[in-house]
Amino acid sequence: MQRINFVKAVASGNDFIIIDATRYPLPATRLYKKLAKELCKRKFGIGADGLLLVEPSQKADFRMRIFNPDGSEAEMCGNGARCAALHATRKRTQEKKIKIETKAGIVEAEIQTRYPQNIKIKMPQPKNFKLDIPLKIDNKSISVSFVNLGVPHAVVFVKNLEKVDVQNLGRKIREHQEFQPEGTNVNFVQVLTGETVRIRTYERGVEEETLSCGTGSVAAAIIAERKAQSTKRKLPRTAPNSPEGQAYGAGKTTGQAEHKINPVGNFAKNSLNSKGVSHIAKVISKRVNVHTQGEILKVYLDEQLKDVYLEGEARIIYFGSIVNATKQV
Repeated sequence: MQRINFVKAVASGNDFIIIDATRYPLPATRLYKKLAKELCKRKFGIGADGLLLVEPSQKADFRMRIFNPDGSEAEMCGNGARCAALHATRKRTQEKKIKIETKAGIVEAEIQTRYPQNIKIKMPQPKNFKLDIPLKIDNKSISVSFVNLGVPHAVVFVKNLEKVDVQNLGRKIREHQEFQPEGTNVNFVQVLTGETVRIRTYERGVEEETLSCGTGSVAAAIIAERKAQSTKRKLPRTAPNSPEGQAYGAGKTTGQAEHKINPVGNFAKNSLNSKGVSHIAKVISKRVNVHTQGEILKVYLDEQLKDVYLEGEARIIYFGSIVNATKQV
């Protein structure tokens, strides 16, 4: 009877099951997906927003693979990477910097404090920008912006997060044809001050709202800064699925005026145009505080977006073991 040990970890309300695949002969990828479905299921399994596998790497200290509760494999996860870094270094107390291989590239992590564990990671360079995409949903128009941080993110600015139906509207945007075939995560963002925003995220793969999303928090900060500066910089709006949109600064503009936003139903009065978020541009290049439903994350940007960082606390919640886990799937 095989017993596989696991670690349950959480970062800003995002919780993960971590299995050290270097120690166990785990099954092939198709069975990883089944394993994720079983273990991440709340009330019937351990319960988590994702399954993280730590594997050997020839490019970094280790390789991290992320499987969502629906069995799909993600390219990158900001909060997951912070949890994986904490797990990898918990027995090596002198090691404070670590490199993690992901499908989105190498992620650098730094353990800044031990109690509580504050972890800062350098994000993959943003790409596939597009500002103010006009979407048709239920015969209404809604303006959405887009950026890819290893995983795709749509961002919508609102005046009051409490009035947003994150589950229903998030799912419709996530499944919209504009973002197919991969789909997208969806972030609803409220600007509070010149350096503070609130965010609620509908996560692809989890298929519901989560308490936090690391890459989503970074996407919100980046889109706010790009929108605020778009007029005077004359930034192009590149389509997320177009060849010319593979890197920031390429492609053609949509020609849509930024003030023409007509979101679905009551959402119309709850939206913001670029002027509504322009005050954040003065400080966002240094740091922005992102209030998630779980905890506060910090996002650091430089003007060229070459050095983008995500910082926040991560915790080990408990240790456990799964008996005959591979046979159950």
